[in-house]
Amino acid sequence: MNARELMLGRLRAAAPATAQLHADELDQRIRAHYEQRRAEQTPAERVAAMQAALTASHADVWCATSAEWPAQLASRLATQGVRRLLLDPAAAEGAALKHMLPPAVEALPFARPLEAWKAELFDSVDAGFTVARSGIAATGTLVLAPDAGTPRTVSLVPPLHVALVYADTLHVDLQAAAQAERWGEGMPTNVVLASGPSKTSDIQQTLAYGAHGPRWMWVIIVTDRPAQE
Repeated sequence: MNARELMLGRLRAAAPATAQLHADELDQRIRAHYEQRRAEQTPAERVAAMQAALTASHADVWCATSAEWPAQLASRLATQGVRRLLLDPAAAEGAALKHMLPPAVEALPFARPLEAWKAELFDSVDAGFTVARSGIAATGTLVLAPDAGTPRTVSLVPPLHVALVYADTLHVDLQAAAQAERWGEGMPTNVVLASGPSKTSDIQQTLAYGAHGPRWMWVIIVTDRPAQE
């Protein structure tokens, strides 16, 4: 018996220090650990926590109603000097924003394969607009589920990423999000977790924004749902 076999034999023979926890039991323990804090946090406090965490991560965040945000955002985009904006006009939010954009801001659908207009995307598109699937208040994290109308390029390539998230989709923490959205039973093929603009640092810990993604992030927390027509 060589040294490797001897070592493996000892490991297999050794009794485990603690019984192996079944995944469901472990999940119950984690849930119980956070349960009290979740019960104590009101929806308004989740919004405040989300806003505070995103602000701390160098994002520009504000709250608005479903009737207010399209005009507010259109005005801010024009003031910022945005001329070309990626959005999905087939989505209700994309259509609402497109309707409010001034003539100086062009709304661009992601209607071509990336290879067909890669240079244009990187050189002349100023901002991308996405609607988050949900948010994680404790860390100020947006849960994005890219699709054909809003692929991940929309949130990663333009220097400004504008995201909308509904207040009623905010979760207290990551484990609550995984539970509520049943991530264990299946997830989209691609999920992006964004907690502020792209940032990196050198060995001296000097922060730089925009090196690997958007340099700026705006987040609108919509406090209600639009009325159904």
